Amino acid sequence: MAEPVPGARADVDTDLFDYRSLLDDDERELLARLRDWLEKNLEPVVNDHWARAEFPHELIPLLAELDLMGLSIDMTDRPARRRLLSGFVSLELSRIDSSFASFHGVHSGLAMGSIAACGSPEQQERWLPPMRRLEKIGAFGLTEPHGGSDVAGGLETTARREGDEWVIDGAKRWIGNGTFADLIVVWAKDVADEQVKGFVVEKDMPGFAAAKMENKLALRITQNADLTFSGVRVPEANRLQEANSFADTNKVLRNTRGSVAWSAVGVMTGVYEVSAQYARDRVQFGRPIGGFQLIQDLLARQLGNLTASLGMAARGAQLQDDGIFRDEQGALAKSFCTTRLRENVGWARELMGGNGIILDYGVARPFMDAEALYSYEGTREINTLIVGRSITGESAFT
Repeated sequence: MAEPVPGARADVDTDLFDYRSLLDDDERELLARLRDWLEKNLEPVVNDHWARAEFPHELIPLLAELDLMGLSIDMTDRPARRRLLSGFVSLELSRIDSSFASFHGVHSGLAMGSIAACGSPEQQERWLPPMRRLEKIGAFGLTEPHGGSDVAGGLETTARREGDEWVIDGAKRWIGNGTFADLIVVWAKDVADEQVKGFVVEKDMPGFAAAKMENKLALRITQNADLTFSGVRVPEANRLQEANSFADTNKVLRNTRGSVAWSAVGVMTGVYEVSAQYARDRVQFGRPIGGFQLIQDLLARQLGNLTASLGMAARGAQLQDDGIFRDEQGALAKSFCTTRLRENVGWARELMGGNGIILDYGVARPFMDAEALYSYEGTREINTLIVGRSITGESAFT
């Protein structure tokens, strides 16, 4: 009997309630082109790069041709596209690889999003066009070695004004794209007024250094870095003019939490496809395992989680487009969808038995990567407290 083809995907309905019908023909055509590009260019090389913990830099110029960066940002020659479309782009990227989706999210959502939300018109014109073309790669420096969940009130990186320059000292950790970014949006506490401000640090500025974090077991393609700032002098022209407190930082995070929910949906989509095909092809006890009740139960549970998460992500994108997306909505979407993701990759691994821990079969990599999605942009517990505060009117943060 023939064995299953490793990593083969079933042609199954992953959108049972037809949320893609909310998109117009042009948006669906863009997504079809992206899916074709990813299956031809990224999918054949992704396991090798994951195993070696290396980023496929050679794909960046090819990706630039699709013109997908900063889709939700209003550009001079390209009006802002709907958040719903941006969400489905994240889904498609994550369906193949969540690390590549993370690269896109950090660059397009966090870095470009910070400049769009907090930069002056001059700063936007200076940086956004080359970032859109992927001629300059962006990163986002918020998390610190001693500050993760408490970063809102505990930033140790400082900025001190000296004439027309700011002197930045401190360190950042877990910074995606950090090893090869051309510019990093760095959030630091102004020593004069104790408020958090945003700065664009360019990679060639003296006193700045980036070191790759090694030995990760999740998002291995993502090049997370430890960044250090030793008296880095940043001109006033590089201070984001509309970033004057952590509330401005949170404007960016509110939107990107929604994109993490979309990434979770994308990973669930890819895992469900390979699980369904495996169930059709794997023969045990003289018949395909897809004919057994326990296997069908695992697939149905996967589809239920996927469908519920897609519905939440899609509605969240509509609220973003309407300008009424609230913190608790982003927090609930991020925590719910990544928790469901964690369940789904476990069920997919269970369905495949021993083959579920081999990279070739398409589950082992997302099984590990799901742990990172579950934790970044606010742990489940922190997001739960944001939701709980909105329910009770009481803050349980300490």
